[in-house]
Amino acid sequence: MTGRQLRTLTTETLADRTYRAVRDAIRSGELGPGAKITERGLAERLSVSPTPVREAIRRLEREGLLDRTGPRTIVVSALEDTAVQDLAEVEVALRGLVARFAARHASDAQLDRLDGILDEADDLLILIQRRGSQGRPVDDYIGTLLDTMQQFNDTVNACANNPVLVGLVEQTRVFSRAERRTRLLEHISAGDLSALDRYTYHRALVRALRDRDAREAERIVMEDARGGLAGRLPIPEAEAAAEERGSA
Repeated sequence: MTGRQLRTLTTETLADRTYRAVRDAIRSGELGPGAKITERGLAERLSVSPTPVREAIRRLEREGLLDRTGPRTIVVSALEDTAVQDLAEVEVALRGLVARFAARHASDAQLDRLDGILDEADDLLILIQRRGSQGRPVDDYIGTLLDTMQQFNDTVNACANNPVLVGLVEQTRVFSRAERRTRLLEHISAGDLSALDRYTYHRALVRALRDRDAREAERIVMEDARGGLAGRLPIPEAEAAAEERGSA
C-alpha cells in the first residue's frame, strides 16, 4: 500500500471497516454469545487504533449485538430465536423494498448490465454442471459464479438509487455475505449442485425491472430471500406484509 493510499483512510472509513469485521465475526459465530471483548483486544486483532473500535462498538451496542455489562466489560449478546426471526423479517422486507426502488429508478444501461452478468452466469453454470457430471473439479468455476452473482446483486442495489436503504439491508442481514457463501459452498461440496438453481430467479427479476413492475420485482426478491432462509427461519409475516403493500 502506498503512502497516498494510506492518507485516504479516514477515521470514518476505518470505523466502518471495523464495524463490519466485528459484526461479521458475531454473525458467523466466530464471536459467540457471551464472548467478552475489549477495545484494546479488538484494536490489536484488527490492527487499528482504539478510536474506530470504540465507534464500532457503539454502533453494535445500538443494534443489540453487543451488551455493556460494566464500565469496561462488553460481551456478545445472546439473541433469542424470536429476535433472530424478527431480524430475518426485516431483512426480507427491506430487500423487497430495494427491488421496488430498482423497478422505478433502473436505467437502461443498468438493465443491460444485469442481462450481461446473467449471460456470464449462465455460461458458468452450464460449465459447472457439465464438469460435475463428469466428476471433474468445479471449485474454481463455482467461486467465479458466486463472484458474478454478487456483481448482479450489487448492480440491483445500485439500480435502487437509495444508499440509505441498501445500508439498512446490510445492517439487518441474519447471515453475513461470507457466511452465506460458506454455507452454499458446503452444500455444493457435498454434491448438491441444485443449490445453484436458486439463481435462475434473476431472469424473472430483470424482466420485472424492465417492465417497471415494482410489485412483481418485490415479490420475486422476497420469495428468493425466504428460500435462502428456508428450513432455518420461516417468515410468513414478511410475505403477508408484501401482499398487503401490493394490494394497496
